[in-house]
Amino acid sequence: MNDYHTIEIYKNHLQHFSKDQLRHIYAEGTWSIGQMYLHLIEVAFEYLENVEACSAASEEQKLGKTEAGENLYKRGGFPPIKIKLPDDPENTPSNTKRKEELIQGLIQVEKRMRVWEEKVNAINPNFKVKHGGFGWLNAKEWFDLVDMHFRHHLRQKRELEEKIGVAF
Repeated sequence: MNDYHTIEIYKNHLQHFSKDQLRHIYAEGTWSIGQMYLHLIEVAFEYLENVEACSAASEEQKLGKTEAGENLYKRGGFPPIKIKLPDDPENTPSNTKRKEELIQGLIQVEKRMRVWEEKVNAINPNFKVKHGGFGWLNAKEWFDLVDMHFRHHLRQKRELEEKIGVAF
């Protein structure tokens, strides 16, 4: 059972940012805190769509995870390192979302997770969708990846909060 503790941290802290703080980019090549929030929401929806795709699959996939995927799941999360995505437009979240939109996005992620947490263990573990870096993941692995991804960004969140002068 997921306790949604990490998402709650994000929701609670989001309440305290002004519009300017939410959109402030402190250095070229970095994101604002609002962009980081949007990234988390968009990726969570993508991962949950893959949970759904696994549940709708009809053909078993015998291939498994890559070495990076095996290491990720053995560790139970991402390593404490910065992962830089290529500077493509699809990897640069919008910097125009309002706080209310981001809060609603987090609430929607939670709602979808609550729906899937009841079903995910019943989905055939050999019904999989391929992740670009981690290999073939089943529904439970995609579901767990949502929380791992939120936890991974907590360090970036603290760093960005420091840059805009907010401390929790």
